[in-house]
Amino acid sequence: MAIESGAAFLLKISDGGSPEVFSTVAGMRTTQLSLATDPVVVTNKGSDGWRELLPTGGTRSVSISGAGVFTGSAAETRLQQRALSGLVDRYEVSFESGERLRGTFQLTRLDYSGDFNGERSYTLALESSGAIETL
Repeated sequence: MAIESGAAFLLKISDGGSPEVFSTVAGMRTTQLSLATDPVVVTNKGSDGWRELLPTGGTRSVSISGAGVFTGSAAETRLQQRALSGLVDRYEVSFESGERLRGTFQLTRLDYSGDFNGERSYTLALESSGAIETL
C-alpha cells in the first residue's frame, strides 16, 4: 500500500441539489475519521468465561473531526448554518487513492478561535446518521 498525503484527505459538503454536488470545506489543516461499532455482548454461562459478541450486532457509526483556518467559503457558511439549525446534511470524505465515504451526518460541534496576531481558526465534529456508502 502506498503512502498517501494528508493534504488529499478532504471533507466535502453537499449542496442538497439534484444532481448532488459536493464542495470541499476550505482551509482544513487536519482531518480525522473514526469507524466504530458498539458490540452486543451475548456472553452466557456456556461461554467458559470468554466474552462473546453477536455477529453484525450493535451500532455502527462514523465520526469525523477536523480543524482549519477560516476562509469564508460557501462550504464553511453552510457548515455554520447546519451547526445553528441542528439539521443533518450529506457529506463526503475523499482520499488520495480515490476511495470515498459518503453519508448523512450531523454537525455536532463547531468552534471558532483566534489569537490577537493570528488567523481565525475552527474545529468541527460530525456524527453519522444512517448508513455510510463506500465509493
